[in-house]
Amino acid sequence: MNSMNDSGVGAGPASGQTSHIHRLRGLVGAGCVATLAAMVATTLAAALAQAVGVGFEVPDGGETIPLPGFAVVTGLFSVVGIVIAVALLRWSARPAERFVWTAVSLTAISLLPPLLSGANTATTTALLGLHLVPATVMIPTLARSLRTRTD
Repeated sequence: MNSMNDSGVGAGPASGQTSHIHRLRGLVGAGCVATLAAMVATTLAAALAQAVGVGFEVPDGGETIPLPGFAVVTGLFSVVGIVIAVALLRWSARPAERFVWTAVSLTAISLLPPLLSGANTATTTALLGLHLVPATVMIPTLARSLRTRTD
């Protein structure tokens, strides 16, 4: 009888660890899909802005931001968002709530460089919008994934 109890006790932590790994994989998977969607959406929005005449020329040095640059930066910061979500899943009692608060705060901070860049109005407005495009993809997706993984 003791051997049955021992095997039952041993199954508890193992299944809990499996459940945690499953939740983590689900979160990372959803985050990766959302990252690709955010990269495509941001790049398409930047291409549309260029098509209507936005130059994306940065006054310091006069360089133009290339379209692939939008995808790369979006991908990089989206992965940072996934890492934050994973950390909150691991260490926070309310990961979805904390993630939304953190992500919205970081998005608001990310709006400062376009405002301070000295670019013309069209470029500044487009850059502000392009900061919001991936946020509207990533934040709800990761928050929803965090909620379903912890309920």
